[in-house]
Amino acid sequence: MTMPRTLKLTGVLAAAALTLTACSSSPGADGAEDVSAYPEGDITFIVQAAAGGGSDLTSRALASELETELGVSVIVENRPGASGSTAMQYIADSDPDGYTIGFVPVEISMLAHQGFDIEPDNYDFLGQIMLAPGVISVPNDSPFKTLDDLVAAGKSGSVTMANAGAGSIWEAAELGLADLTGATVVPVPFDGGGPAVAAVMGNQVDAAVGGTAETAAAHNGGQLRALAVLHDERHPLLPDVETAEELGYDLKFGGWGGVYAPAGLPDDVREALADAIATSAQSDTFVDTITKSGALSVYKTPADFTEFIDSEYTRFAGLLEVK
Repeated sequence: MTMPRTLKLTGVLAAAALTLTACSSSPGADGAEDVSAYPEGDITFIVQAAAGGGSDLTSRALASELETELGVSVIVENRPGASGSTAMQYIADSDPDGYTIGFVPVEISMLAHQGFDIEPDNYDFLGQIMLAPGVISVPNDSPFKTLDDLVAAGKSGSVTMANAGAGSIWEAAELGLADLTGATVVPVPFDGGGPAVAAVMGNQVDAAVGGTAETAAAHNGGQLRALAVLHDERHPLLPDVETAEELGYDLKFGGWGGVYAPAGLPDDVREALADAIATSAQSDTFVDTITKSGALSVYKTPADFTEFIDSEYTRFAGLLEVK
């Protein structure tokens, strides 16, 4: 018997509808509908510092690599202010959907100890991507020829040490030196690492702690003398300068950075971002860019980076006081 044409058409349409439904909302193992593949749109990358600085340069270099890995635009947005807490709070308050991420600096482990409502628990950390070791330096004509000389002066009296600002990682390094050695150190804050190093070259202070980018050129040009690198290895831009550890001081401080997002990312989104960041942060182009800026290429997985931040948070609690 021949089936009526209208019945045949109805059956075809019903089958097509079932196929379309299955493709657009396939239930997962728990019965919930699967979300579409991430990412589907542009990603905003928040930077806690103004354009032109080290954090901005690093972020833009990484964002460029992430665009290749993720296949969408990664738009860098600068939100400076309040020691970086403006950007950190913005990230914490954003939806945990993977479309707002950012550059997380060392201050994430410091600000809570200085009176800011910024806690690491409010974020998902997706990987460390760089480290800028600290360097202790003195004027080129300083009577302090070695780190031992500087420490001895601080024990017999006091020494003034410039840094990039009150509450900065370099002030924390100076407090760490005092705590470790018993020397009396008077931190002198300046508006950034450049002015702090300039103060040393101008003999306005006894010494300074600054980043390699600000210190290396002046040391290599004979404008100041670097006494120690605050890292477990010598820096390629300062190959003749010993580490504090080589000199007998367990002193490691650096301006590290990585990538973070609001806490609560979906597992698949977190995995996609972490994989893209791992590849991007270890690409030749990214490594070459930040190395030329004076930073080191240091990558840590999300788990290792989170553990590292927790340890730094504990360490800074012993050095910093709420102001």
